[in-house]
Amino acid sequence: MDSTAGLLAAAAAGDQRAWNALVERYNGLVWSIARGYRLSGDDAADVVQAAWVKLVEHIDRIEDPERLASWLATTVRRECLQLIRRTVRQRRAPDGEPLEQLPDTGPELDESLLVEERDAALWRMLAALSERCQRLLRVLMASPPPAYAEVADALDMPVGSIGPTRQRCLERLRELVRDDELLGADWTEDRS
Repeated sequence: MDSTAGLLAAAAAGDQRAWNALVERYNGLVWSIARGYRLSGDDAADVVQAAWVKLVEHIDRIEDPERLASWLATTVRRECLQLIRRTVRQRRAPDGEPLEQLPDTGPELDESLLVEERDAALWRMLAALSERCQRLLRVLMASPPPAYAEVADALDMPVGSIGPTRQRCLERLRELVRDDELLGADWTEDRS
């Protein structure tokens, strides 16, 4: 397996195979972070593409090639936050129509409230976990999950500790879910 430094140098020199190897190695990680911001599929794809474009623009300025996973993770986070800021600023009614006259095409009010309540409770419980658990679970929630080597690079932890740490974190989260009165027994039974 080629080193990241070697792949970066070759890709900077125009080697398409090296670039493809970098994308294959880190694309799961990049997507997992973009999905962690709960963007739409198109927005997540735009963010991922922007991150890869940033790498092309800065490929010859990567100071520590073995920390490329961290560089990509930071770049994706920044791209996500920029997209979210732009989206919030652009939220206006189409053609200047008053918002109250636009048709409501969303789900029933009570359905969305229940989902929001459940999600808020789950995020609150996730926030009760240690910072290490929160970061690990967010990265591993990607579909498909990134390779453990990518996770190890991004989170600076040994590959061999990822699985056991994940198990401990999920067990602690399950305990919190079971104890939480807002979610109720139906939600925990559906997820087990």
